[in-house]
Amino acid sequence: MPQWIDACAVDEIDEEDVMRWDHGGRTYAIYHSPDGEFFCTDGMCTHENVHLAGGLVMDYVIECPKHNGQFDYRTGAAKRAPVCVNLRTYPAKAEGGRVLVQVG
Repeated sequence: MPQWIDACAVDEIDEEDVMRWDHGGRTYAIYHSPDGEFFCTDGMCTHENVHLAGGLVMDYVIECPKHNGQFDYRTGAAKRAPVCVNLRTYPAKAEGGRVLVQVG
């Protein structure tokens, strides 16, 4: 059964922002939505294997910094070319001032 893993403090990610989180040899992206929720996806763009944490977050969309492809970080859905493969998503939540992510 997957466990909740402590990824970072809630205040480490501004609203409508993203941060890189490395765990277990993998890279993830953790997002703080405009409504205060937290989300987690794979950290690399599915188009050119670029770190998404360097991208622009607007509302519920992450834009890849290399070719401007976009994903809905809540669902992982590819939203704008050149990306056409969805991101994998992982449950995330805030609890006790920490962001917890369920991977595995």
